Amino acid sequence: MADRSETRSRKDSGGDITALYHPGDYWSPRSKAEAITDIETGVHSYHVHSGGRRMSIHVVNGPRGKYLRTDPDTTSSNNLDGLPDC
Repeated sequence: MADRSETRSRKDSGGDITALYHPGDYWSPRSKAEAITDIETGVHSYHVHSGGRRMSIHVVNGPRGKYLRTDPDTTSSNNLDGLPDC
């Protein structure tokens, strides 16, 4: 299993994450569906770094289906939607 660090995200017009991205990595970008499958099957894990902290990316079952997010905390700098666009 590879643990993949994310530095950018792709969003749709509603702000929903559609892909994860790390410039220069052969596997990047990774679509939301691919990342969800990777996480759920344990093939790969994903994370972001913010303020010296490592925040894991999780799959959440929401009212409109599955989506990706980091754990909620007191800062928004580690949120996937706050990452620069790819």
